[in-house]
Amino acid sequence: MAGKRASQGIVLPSPVMVLSVVVVLVAAVVFLATRGGGSPQEESATPAGATATATATPSATPSAEPSPAPTKKPEPKATPKPVERDNVFVEVYNNAGIPGLADRVGGQASGAGWNVVGTDNWYGTVPSSTVYFPGRLQRQADQLALDLGIDRVMPSVGAMKGDRLTVILTGDL
Repeated sequence: MAGKRASQGIVLPSPVMVLSVVVVLVAAVVFLATRGGGSPQEESATPAGATATATATPSATPSAEPSPAPTKKPEPKATPKPVERDNVFVEVYNNAGIPGLADRVGGQASGAGWNVVGTDNWYGTVPSSTVYFPGRLQRQADQLALDLGIDRVMPSVGAMKGDRLTVILTGDL
């Protein structure tokens, strides 16, 4: 029985296991050593009587002149292109019961350059004179409201057409 191994004895851990344990212990020691227990003020404070010294590290390539700090030029603000009034369809409706109000305000809008394609009476309830717009024409609606002196601008509702601005008047402007 010369080729038989003895089944008794101590089993030694593999070298990978020993290395793993050593790495974990070293990491724990480094963590505890660099963690620091004091506040940032305590860490940067110099003990009484001691002087703080700074060591300068020479650069790899010394330069004769200090490089100027880069200055950031302010970017010009992008100004939106002006509203092309003549390319926007506008309908004006009278909800005030004042005869000829829609025609008169439609004429004012045309005079300001808007493409007024219709005027008529509106039947329904609107709280105040309003410029209604489909989603893509909000800038144009704001401009039309400014041109006509209307304070209320709202997204289109109901059966309003999706390719134009709709003005509903509840009183004289």
